[in-house]
Amino acid sequence: MRAQPIRRWDRETALLAWLTACVSVFSFLFYFRRDEILLYGDAVAHINIARRVFDSRTPGLLQLGTVWLPLPHLLMVPFLLSNWMWRTGVGASIPSMAAYVFGTVGVFRLVRDVLDSVGRSLRINRFTAGVAATIYAANPNLIYLQATAMTEALYLALFIWALVYFNEFVQKLRKPAENRQQLHISSSLAKCGLCLFGACLTRYDAWFLSVAMCVAARGVALQAKRRGHALGSGLTRFILLAAAAPVLWLAYNAIVYRNPLEFANGPYSARAIEQRSPGASHPGTHDLQTAFSYFLKSAELNLAAGNWQKLWLLLAFSGAIAGLASKHTRGGLWPLLLLWIPVPFYALSVAYSGVPIFVPTWWPFSYYNVRYGLELLPAFAVFVALALYFAIQLAQHRAFKFGAAAAVGIFVACSYTSIWSAPVSFGEAMTNSRTRVAVERELADFVKALPPDSTVLMYLGEHVGALQQGGVPLRRVINEGNHRTWKQPIDLDGLWERALANPAKYADFVVAFEGDAVSTGAQKQDLIPLAVIHVSGGPKATIYRTQALTR
Repeated sequence: MRAQPIRRWDRETALLAWLTACVSVFSFLFYFRRDEILLYGDAVAHINIARRVFDSRTPGLLQLGTVWLPLPHLLMVPFLLSNWMWRTGVGASIPSMAAYVFGTVGVFRLVRDVLDSVGRSLRINRFTAGVAATIYAANPNLIYLQATAMTEALYLALFIWALVYFNEFVQKLRKPAENRQQLHISSSLAKCGLCLFGACLTRYDAWFLSVAMCVAARGVALQAKRRGHALGSGLTRFILLAAAAPVLWLAYNAIVYRNPLEFANGPYSARAIEQRSPGASHPGTHDLQTAFSYFLKSAELNLAAGNWQKLWLLLAFSGAIAGLASKHTRGGLWPLLLLWIPVPFYALSVAYSGVPIFVPTWWPFSYYNVRYGLELLPAFAVFVALALYFAIQLAQHRAFKFGAAAAVGIFVACSYTSIWSAPVSFGEAMTNSRTRVAVERELADFVKALPPDSTVLMYLGEHVGALQQGGVPLRRVINEGNHRTWKQPIDLDGLWERALANPAKYADFVVAFEGDAVSTGAQKQDLIPLAVIHVSGGPKATIYRTQALTR
């Protein structure tokens, strides 16, 4: 029995990639013309972390920091070399847009390959794969996020392609053992491991996913060994690849911050931020059931409004149950269950890791991390499409087949139409950006008028977007990243610490936000106030001139 050739970019996937790229570009231009790709404060932070790698008083990879994983920033760096792409944010959108295209193609490949291994009609298999890809690509929240510097599109693409190659591995092992197939089996595992490696350097979700996939791969390998398959070192290489990124990140934190878990319990971690917040708790804290409910609700809100939400759950669970119950597909569809991995990860994160999710329909009736629900989009896309697949298989008459397909099409169209005018992830960005954008706009007008050879002392943690909008190179700004992080608890000889102690010696201007480290230090210095920026609901910013310009 000859091994099936590995399909890559055939005509179907090439056409899908082209159509998805058109959607990506047109949607990006829509949001770009409306000045809406920089609404997320996290998007602005991602852009400027990447920019600081080469544009800083102390450039280098240590500017990547610790809380956010480094791959998204490293992918942005080449595009942010252009000052225009940095100021506008365009450069940071490019990796997300490319990931959106690859993610859509990955959904198509995943469903097509799974059904081809168990299905009898190639036409129905491809139709079902196309439905799943359409549900994924047409989601209004994903369409917005892929136009920004946020990491969701990149992570989802790596997640999906890891499953594509994992499914290839599983399906090959279901066939009779042949020596010439072993190379292809190991190749599929290696590609899966590389995708996991990238995903683990993108979001912490992938660390949980990697453990699950390693356990699943080990179980599959043990069963295959009884049928004569010998993976040799292929499984070991896969596990090493899957574990490499977390180990590297822990080592980086241990070396640079003297704490391997700095990203989890350091001063900028989610847990530390929550402890500094009023109340120091959120819905679901130490309550796994509530945490699960809030995450699932955020997923529903990213799919539809109102009564349409429960239908998504019903259809998705119907597709999963039908796939597992059918004797023809039971053995071939189980890898798709890994698409539900975000559920336990986020439930545990909300309950025990200080990760809040606020949804506008439940207490406290606000927006925070509601976009996390988008991590379940691949699961809903795939299993709703599978529900349609089994409905078509069961239908005896062609009219019923067309009716089922039309019903699902109308359902998806109505669901997405119900949120198209105000996608919840866009609403989160818009709601939480109003004060920040107003402050940064006023501050940008001031800083861009400063002498081009002047130096500014400023804490960049909250309002680095003002410098980005004003086109002020970050190498002109002394900030909290200009010190040696391995000197704990502070670096007394660091540029940041020395400038805080004596601003006039190192900077020409000081920008101090009420309550930040610069503001605390400025109160002890003889500085000349030039302007005060105060937007309702935001911190007051004071711009000072130091004595350095008068000497």
